[in-house]
Parts: sequence; C-alpha cells; structure tokens
Amino acid sequence: MAANFSSEVADVLRSSGWTPQRTVDTAQWTNAFEERGIQAHQAVRNFLAEFGGLNVDISGTGINCAREPFELDPLLCLGEEDRFSEWGEELGLQLFPLGELDQGRFFLGMDENGVIYLVADWVARFGPWQQAIDALVRGVAPEEVSE
Repeated sequence: MAANFSSEVADVLRSSGWTPQRTVDTAQWTNAFEERGIQAHQAVRNFLAEFGGLNVDISGTGINCAREPFELDPLLCLGEEDRFSEWGEELGLQLFPLGELDQGRFFLGMDENGVIYLVADWVARFGPWQQAIDALVRGVAPEEVSE
C-alpha cells in the first residue's frame, strides 16, 4: 500500500513500529475469523500486512475529538463476530475486524473498499484507510452512519 502520510502522522506511526516497507504475515488474524464465518477480503489483507499488530499509544486534544490510543490487532475483536457481520449486513458491506480504539471502548473494522469504521452499538465511518489513519492519529471524529 502506498501511503503518503503527513510528517506528524508518519512520526507517530514510526514510533509505534511502522515503516513504509513493513510486511507482516496476516494468517493469524484472517484464519481466526474465517473459521468463525467472517471472510477476509483483499483490502483488509493488504492493510493488515502493513499495519497489523501496531499499538498506537496516543492521547490529548485532537482536531475535533480527543486523540485516543488504538491497536490494530483483529484478535482483540474475537467474540464480536456477530457485531461485525450484522453491521455489515445492515450497511450492505463486508466488515472485517481490525482492532480496538480507546483501549477496547470501541472496535475498528474495514470494508471491502478499504474504508475504516468505528464499530460499537452504532457505526461511524473514518473514511478510506489512509484518511482513517490520519483521523485516528490527529483526533478527527468519524462520521456517524445512519441506518
């Protein structure tokens, strides 16, 4: 994935272990959910290969919401398969778990188009993955999705 992050965002990601050429094996994440009926689409496989396993420990004032820590480890979402499949059906998308936001207060998921969502008892859209990472790091609130 060719990311073009601002220096601020790139610095935060680098301090969390990311590099532009980073590649990790995604099988541990994709297999765990495919065994539970949630198929990993190519967009999430590509994203997790570069960003999977990152734990971004940030806090403080953001652009229009607090900057909250997030962890891109889908295994943190085990047991929440129904939440992702039901919201996916509601939205007409395939949502795959990505990890947690705000130390488990919310979940993160990605659709087959590479759009990242906040997933809870409600859903909000951060936007395409690069915009979403920027929003998560800089503290930009997602847009709530109407049912």
